[in-house]
Amino acid sequence: MPLDAVLGKQMLQLITSRYDDRHWRKRIEKTLSLPQSGVTDPIQQQIFIYLKLGLKAYKSRRADPDSWIIGGYATKEVIDRAKFQPHVVGSTVKKDDVEFLGADPGEDVTEAWWDEMLVQWFDVPEEETPAEEEGDKTSESDPSTTAQSKA
Repeated sequence: MPLDAVLGKQMLQLITSRYDDRHWRKRIEKTLSLPQSGVTDPIQQQIFIYLKLGLKAYKSRRADPDSWIIGGYATKEVIDRAKFQPHVVGSTVKKDDVEFLGADPGEDVTEAWWDEMLVQWFDVPEEETPAEEEGDKTSESDPSTTAQSKA
């Protein structure tokens, strides 16, 4: 189950407020490398894509893995542009939607929170099948039972 609106907001706040902290840079880069399907809120997804594209460093045309410019003036410029010109993020994004960018998410956002956020990002709920159906499928697909019935 992808991030809900609260976790998505905290994740975006983390990216836009702690980018100068060396301790968080690798985690922010890892977060930016994730697919945008992990964010459910459409506005937050647009902001995430904007940050992902805006902070992407120049790479050669070879098949190098993506890298990001985290920290320094360039990062601040991308974040400020989103805050003060929300239309560059997306046509449906309003100033109220981006006002939280750059604000620290709080002390509860720690390494443990980040690890939980990653689990949540990729967590896909499995469909539960009744135990009877599972038993029927295993007996049909078992080659030993099929061979005995043919003999």
